[in-house]
Amino acid sequence: MTVRAVLADDERLMREQLRARLTEVWPELEIVAEAKNGLEAVALTQEHKPDICLLDIRMPGLTGVEAAKQIAQLPEDDNWCTPEIVFITAYDQYAVEAFEQGVADYVLKPAERERLQLTVERLKKRLAARDPSASAGADDLPTAKPLQQLLQRLSSLQSGQPPRHLEWIQASVGQEIRMIPVTEVLFFISDEKYTRVQTETVEALIRKPIKELVDELDPHLFWQIHRSTLVNVKAISGISRDFRGRQLVSVRGANDKLEVSRSYTHLFKGM
Repeated sequence: MTVRAVLADDERLMREQLRARLTEVWPELEIVAEAKNGLEAVALTQEHKPDICLLDIRMPGLTGVEAAKQIAQLPEDDNWCTPEIVFITAYDQYAVEAFEQGVADYVLKPAERERLQLTVERLKKRLAARDPSASAGADDLPTAKPLQQLLQRLSSLQSGQPPRHLEWIQASVGQEIRMIPVTEVLFFISDEKYTRVQTETVEALIRKPIKELVDELDPHLFWQIHRSTLVNVKAISGISRDFRGRQLVSVRGANDKLEVSRSYTHLFKGM
């Protein structure tokens, strides 16, 4: 039996990585569509009627939980029922208590082969259990609460907790995707297409713009000093001026001089 899936993540590199890992551990799986946000995930699910939806928790438009709620309400028919839901998340606060209840599964970023293999085995059992003629192994499945009940609980978790600041950056270094601790980042600088992530040892690239990073990073750790630049406060080694009077930030571990625009010069008064 061909198993079909829709994959949703707003980061292209994450979609590519997960698709590649899924191909390794489940070569028979057919990914019929990829979505860049929650709204697309719902629309593509309605169009393609997959057996599985893999949804990033944090997406624009609709979060993964909000998208899953809408997917669970799509009308079923004789040939299709609500797909199995797998959440993709960089934050394990949702995973431990909620996802282990047997209704949905989860994959922590970056997707590790061993953990993904476990998810695949669970999905295969669930899909087999949907077939009345395939009862073997069904007794081994955990008792599942209704999907809507779990999604409501996840929504409460999301709304009842203050937003957590970003702790890891998933960035492209050459042909590899690396997980970089935010505390090791010296600064972020954006151009029209990419954002450069600079540590003392690595220069990496991401597609996330500065305006999104501002909302996700701890404002006490990262200061915006220019519309295209965020700097780690703990990495600042000095402030100087060039011949035009512009303030320049020196950063330990890097040779770059980061320009401070007029809108942010107040941050360095008294320095």
